[in-house]
Amino acid sequence: MIAPAKHVPGERPDGRPEARDARLRKHGDYQRVYKAARKQPGSAMTWFFADRVASGSIAPSETPRVGLTVGKVLGKAHERNRIKRRMRAAVRMHLDVLPVGVDLILHPRRQVMTIEFGKLEGEVLRIFRQAAAQARQIALARAGASSLPEQGV
Repeated sequence: MIAPAKHVPGERPDGRPEARDARLRKHGDYQRVYKAARKQPGSAMTWFFADRVASGSIAPSETPRVGLTVGKVLGKAHERNRIKRRMRAAVRMHLDVLPVGVDLILHPRRQVMTIEFGKLEGEVLRIFRQAAAQARQIALARAGASSLPEQGV
C-alpha cells in the first residue's frame, strides 16, 4: 500500500507556495514597500518593489509576497473584483519567477479588465522578471559591501 503524500502547510504538492502565503496582507507591509520603493510604470499597471532584507523586515526567508491595490477610481465593485480575479490568476501562474524575500505591489489600470488574458499574463511575467533582476542587483550589492575590508579612521 502506498502512503499518501503528507501536506506541508504553506506549500502546494508541486512545491510552489500557496497563494494565500504569497500575499501582502497587513497595512504596515504595504507602507514599508511604498517607503522603500519608487513607482515603476508598466503598460497595464504600475508596480512597487522592496527586498525584505534590505528594508529591515523581520522574516527575510519567506516566500515572495505580492499585493494588489485596486482603487474605487477603477470602477464599481464588480469591475474591481473582476480586475483582482484576473490579476490573481496571472500572478499565481508566475509566482515562481520571483525570488524569496521580496515584496511586490501591483497597481492595475482600468484596461486590465478588458485586455486579453495572455497580454496581462505577459505583463505580469515581465514585471516579475524585472523585480527578480532588481533583487539580484540588491543581493550582489549587499554581498559586495559585506566583503569589503573595514576602513580604519
